[in-house]
Amino acid sequence: MQPNPSDYDYDLEACLRSVVSLRALIPPDAYTADTLGTERAGNGVIIRKDGLVLTIGYLVTEAETLWVTLAGGHVVPGHVVAFDQETGFGLVQLLARLDVPALPLGVSAQAAVGDDVVIAGGGGLAHAVAARIIAKQEFAGYWEYVLDEALFVSPAHTNWGGTALLNGAGELIGIGSLQIQRGGADSRQEDANMIVPIDLLKPILTDLERLGRPNRPARPWLGLYASELDGGVAVLGVAARGPAQDARLQVGDVILDVAGGRVSSLADLFRRVWSLGSAGVEVPLTISREGRVRSLNVHSGDRRDFLKGPVLH
Repeated sequence: MQPNPSDYDYDLEACLRSVVSLRALIPPDAYTADTLGTERAGNGVIIRKDGLVLTIGYLVTEAETLWVTLAGGHVVPGHVVAFDQETGFGLVQLLARLDVPALPLGVSAQAAVGDDVVIAGGGGLAHAVAARIIAKQEFAGYWEYVLDEALFVSPAHTNWGGTALLNGAGELIGIGSLQIQRGGADSRQEDANMIVPIDLLKPILTDLERLGRPNRPARPWLGLYASELDGGVAVLGVAARGPAQDARLQVGDVILDVAGGRVSSLADLFRRVWSLGSAGVEVPLTISREGRVRSLNVHSGDRRDFLKGPVLH
């Protein structure tokens, strides 16, 4: 699955020098320490010559210490500039003066199913995979996350977090987020990577650098983990000290509607919640618990209020 540089119309090996490895240390008292761990490792992409690195946000959320391994093995410190819960992106600034190459941003909207791509982690050619875009479609994550159109590529990169997705021109068109299984053409399950499209970064990049977050009202956050069931969405868990726990939502509850609007999928649930207003809005739910239908209100919160923010240098 390793790509052959001669198969590409651009200097693949030069592009791969812009892909780095990340190691993040998170304090034990951080809100995400229990769910995401206190030591996280993945990848990132240098997108500006001054050492601005784009990665996937869960790697660096609440990070206190960051080490970045450049091509060639040189290790430098970095600090978290921003992480955005809505898109899933994270930004890191290298704390060293280095002459580092930057990968140009492409246009993910122009990518098509069937396109040949390269998905790469830090470490050069040995950590790159020759892949193909197999789908462009909606993605909903159980942690209150929805992308209108994510990219899916296969074969999958085994160290997917923060990987760079390169198009046929050697441009960055997405950042790796997850590994999932999808049904293949012969009905067998195949591993694929879900990629966050780079077009989502462009409208918010300046705000992320300047403010540490997009300059827009925060979405209402319930603090629950959910999964689709026939006829509704089931609660798999609730975040500690979060709004759902405060409202006494329980594991096994099936959410039937939000503010009178029937819920049929994860994306439907989250979009109905977000349509009610910004963080802090009351969210009326109708649920089924042990066969009985009942109503309850969740006083939503701003997810960022529960997290340790980036320490700006």
